[in-house]
Amino acid sequence: MVSILYVHLVFAISALLMGGAVLCLAKGSARHRLMGRGWMVLMAGTAISSFWLSGLWEDHRFSPVHLLSVWVLVCIVVAVRAARAGQIKLHRRFVLGSYLGLLGAGAATLLPGRLFHTFFFA
Repeated sequence: MVSILYVHLVFAISALLMGGAVLCLAKGSARHRLMGRGWMVLMAGTAISSFWLSGLWEDHRFSPVHLLSVWVLVCIVVAVRAARAGQIKLHRRFVLGSYLGLLGAGAATLLPGRLFHTFFFA
């Protein structure tokens, strides 16, 4: 169980850093597209690895937090299809929304009772 947590954290932290970098690049450039693909892989890895982590409640396998992972997978599909179809505004909304969701999920790990809160503040 601990090893999947590390895998999840590596994906999530990498996605956080790479996503920030992609957002700073010139939109539509070759580097933006290449790094954007990498970011999508990292986001998919983050979402998929979360399904092997227990939910917020010890007696339940999944929690509402896992709905975010499902939503991220939907966002990836929509964002990629939109970019390929030239629907850049739609692509931008789904990618930016996914990145902001990643920031929010990361911030939520710092709430009291969560592992990171204990690690950093206890």
